[in-house]
Amino acid sequence: MFDIKSAFQAILKDEQISPPLAAILALTELIDNSDAGTMFELVKALNDGAEALKNQTTNTISLNAGCELFIAFVTLFPHDSDNFTDLKKELIRHGQNYAAEALTYRQKIAELAVGFIKDGSVILTHSYSRVVMQTLLLAHKRKRISVFVTEARPRGLGIKTAEALTAAGVPSTVILDSAVAYVMDKVDFVLVGSEAVVESGGLVNAVGSNQIAIIARAANKPFYALAESYKFHRLFPLSQYDLPSHTSKILSFPRPLLSEPSLRTNAPDGGLSYPSSGSTSTNQPDLESPRITQESISQNNPNVDYTRPDLISLVFSDVGSLTPEGVSQYLVGMFAG
Repeated sequence: MFDIKSAFQAILKDEQISPPLAAILALTELIDNSDAGTMFELVKALNDGAEALKNQTTNTISLNAGCELFIAFVTLFPHDSDNFTDLKKELIRHGQNYAAEALTYRQKIAELAVGFIKDGSVILTHSYSRVVMQTLLLAHKRKRISVFVTEARPRGLGIKTAEALTAAGVPSTVILDSAVAYVMDKVDFVLVGSEAVVESGGLVNAVGSNQIAIIARAANKPFYALAESYKFHRLFPLSQYDLPSHTSKILSFPRPLLSEPSLRTNAPDGGLSYPSSGSTSTNQPDLESPRITQESISQNNPNVDYTRPDLISLVFSDVGSLTPEGVSQYLVGMFAG
């Protein structure tokens, strides 16, 4: 029996393939292994497969974008096939061809974005992004650039970016996430990748992107996002808490190890008394300071955040350089057939 989760994980082993593209390829394999005899049954199987993929990850946003795009394609696909078996073969062929073409999108975006990078530019980037890396390496071949890279806690993927840039000969420096405002005056513009670009024209990306955009706006520095069109997502968040990745566990207050009433002791007159700070009474509970680790901090914090469209200067995509309003219009057209 076909296991879409295993297929998805196997596809992701190719470092050039991002989650939304891996989702498209996994759904294509599902069609190949499906015994659906009608379009209704096939679409149901694809929706079930997409749901199974979402259940295996905590951050479903970019994966959702890929699933949504492919299912919309299947639903709206014009065909003149004589039978349903031929239609399924045609859908598989188109899905595989799209994935192969999509692997060229980063190069298209890099060529487009490099035109906006002047010689001698100082760039600030955040976390790790394949398309940003390709753009910076291409810019380095043609121009002189220097790059500040944030640590990008909690995952610390900025260090991966800085190591790759340094290995390629690009002058780069890792900065603390809390030092973004400090360094912004040295920067010509900000360049980030994306988990998804949503219907409002806003950006979902590694947590910290939003505050970088706010600081860039305050310093009057451009904030550019790079995004493959398969990351365009019909999602319309109004705040951070509208993101599908947000749960009640994020930024929650843990229950104290010992509640205040337990510190109370019975006074001789039947009332309540509280031990003084210097008390050595054996009745006083032994309080141990809770241990806070990087892992516990990470579990209590978001991995992604939402950046409003008014903070974004341009979105560079394989379909062109778009304003946030342009992204909204493109999304409407893309899903309208």
